[in-house]
Amino acid sequence: MNTPVLNLETLAQSIKDWGRELGFQQVGISGVDLGEHEAHLQRWLDAGYHGEMDYMAAHGNKRSRPAELVPGTLRVVSLRMDYLPGDTQMAQRLTEPEKAYVSRYALGRDYHKLIRKRLQQLAERIQQTIGPFGYRAFVDSAPVLEKAIAQQAGLGWIGKNTLVINRKAGSYFFLGELFVDLPLPVDEAHNSEHCGRCSACMDICPTEAFVGAQVLDARRCISYLTIELKGPIPVDLRKPMGNRVFGCDDCQIVCPWNRFARPTEQRDFMPRHNLDNAELAELFCWTEDEFLSRTEGSPLRRAGYERWLRNLAIGLGNAPSTIPVIEALKSRLDYPSELVQEHVQWALAQHGF
Repeated sequence: MNTPVLNLETLAQSIKDWGRELGFQQVGISGVDLGEHEAHLQRWLDAGYHGEMDYMAAHGNKRSRPAELVPGTLRVVSLRMDYLPGDTQMAQRLTEPEKAYVSRYALGRDYHKLIRKRLQQLAERIQQTIGPFGYRAFVDSAPVLEKAIAQQAGLGWIGKNTLVINRKAGSYFFLGELFVDLPLPVDEAHNSEHCGRCSACMDICPTEAFVGAQVLDARRCISYLTIELKGPIPVDLRKPMGNRVFGCDDCQIVCPWNRFARPTEQRDFMPRHNLDNAELAELFCWTEDEFLSRTEGSPLRRAGYERWLRNLAIGLGNAPSTIPVIEALKSRLDYPSELVQEHVQWALAQHGF
């Protein structure tokens, strides 16, 4: 009995079809050579732009060499899933200083579990069709150059704001990868970029974090400051943070390509606990138990309660001097954390106390 020959072209197309059935908007396939991106990453690390994100420098070259991270890898299936939760009027929140601005990707449930589950389902579908094969799924969870891989797989180009941009979908999407040991045909890399002379993303950055096109000094980035940084936020960057308490979307909000961004079809990414319209003072008064309860399964958990209060204290320091704002800050003056106390004292000083 002859074993049927595996038609790789047909399989590649099937993988894309199955990916879309699982809720991904686009699927591409790339090889494992990321040499140009490896050099870019090394220059960025050498400049110290990664700040406290030591994990970016760990693992040697495995981050840019998929076959070293997962031996036997021949191709990477790259997938994107839209996360924009409809019209949340989040840009409007930036003009309302008593409101808290939470990055759009973090308004709903954490994306890691949902996308990882879908990737596993895709792998199982492949296995049902061709039998056992080698694979490993990643969702922002290991040393993987996901944006470089997405660009190589034709999902978009890396814009001046360092994000992957798609002409038909903008940049409000998550990425996931399936490393496979199958010699699938690869898609054409998206080597042309369509930012042109536009520098809106770089110009709008509140903390001037962009050193140049596609070069971000994370140490000045509000997303880094509010999520990754463990200690005090540099005093000179506190006023520019405004009311942004978890992440920042400014460089996406102004991107002309995001007029093509489509609302997500995933209910898990819809806002929870009124996070798209919450008062800073209200969030600041959450107890630790309330924080843990209301951020269960949420990206906000990454900051932890102490840093959540730190971030909110800065927002309240930048807010108008209203009674709710002042009372909220004074209620935390004796909070048992030097980090929180220092930021509360700074915030009250902004209001003349």
